[in-house]
Amino acid sequence: MSTQHKPLDGLAISLMLLLCVCWGFQQVAVKLALPVMPSTLQIALRSGGAALLVCFFMLWRGEGFSLRDGTFWPGLVAGALFAGEFLCVSIGLNYTTASHMSVFLYSAPIFTVLALHWLVPGEGLGRMQWCGVLTAFVGIVVALAAGFFDGEATWASLLGDALGLAAALFWGATIIVIKTTCLSTAPASKTLLYQLVIATGLLLGFALATGQASIGTMTAVTWSSLLFQTVVIAFATFLTWFWMLRRYLASRLSVFSFLTPLFGVGFGVLLLNDPVGLPFAIGAILVLLGIVMVNQRRY
Repeated sequence: MSTQHKPLDGLAISLMLLLCVCWGFQQVAVKLALPVMPSTLQIALRSGGAALLVCFFMLWRGEGFSLRDGTFWPGLVAGALFAGEFLCVSIGLNYTTASHMSVFLYSAPIFTVLALHWLVPGEGLGRMQWCGVLTAFVGIVVALAAGFFDGEATWASLLGDALGLAAALFWGATIIVIKTTCLSTAPASKTLLYQLVIATGLLLGFALATGQASIGTMTAVTWSSLLFQTVVIAFATFLTWFWMLRRYLASRLSVFSFLTPLFGVGFGVLLLNDPVGLPFAIGAILVLLGIVMVNQRRY
């Protein structure tokens, strides 16, 4: 099977826009269910439910699952990194806002493109792409500048932000493992199943060990949040993401995800009453400009 990856086309751009919208709502969905269910337990349960959906999907497509095709150890590593990412997210959301978590989590493309530039042939960025990465990153900082420098930061919020940055490092490392091992040619469903199963075990174990396994009275909002996280986020969007990683340049896909925190802040405004001013509008323009630049022909 060819391992040649191509730049983003119309289909890839459309799918990435849809993924960014869904991922932007992800942190808000977790926050909405927090009064009833701890965040770590939420992500453990959604991972387990999504793993079952992936199994049914593989059975429907007639896909086998062998541990002798060389994917076992890379799958374990990718799964552990995936679990680490969402452990940091789940803990961090207890200390920082959904908007802040989105910004730091989706700084992952910075680490991804830096590593892929050196490790994967064909993933290198030219001057225009590097300028695009920098422009998009500056846009995110500008969009959230009022929140970062309003003088209301606490040690707890700084811890949450730091965990968001750690989650970004885990996410970037997961992409590197997938792109540089035999997982790059494995079916997307198999790659996702490794991560979901391992994440379920590790996160559920952490929730039980830390007393975060209790559930309050389930409400319509809680059920809706958990269903959205399981079916849309952990199953549909992650499956689509790994499918795209096999076909398109990961550096272009990753930088496109800079749109996600903008959607995240937008949903925060609508559902959590987060204030947004002029910095957000300016930052949004810079992010969009950066995405255009990074998808220009390399030179």
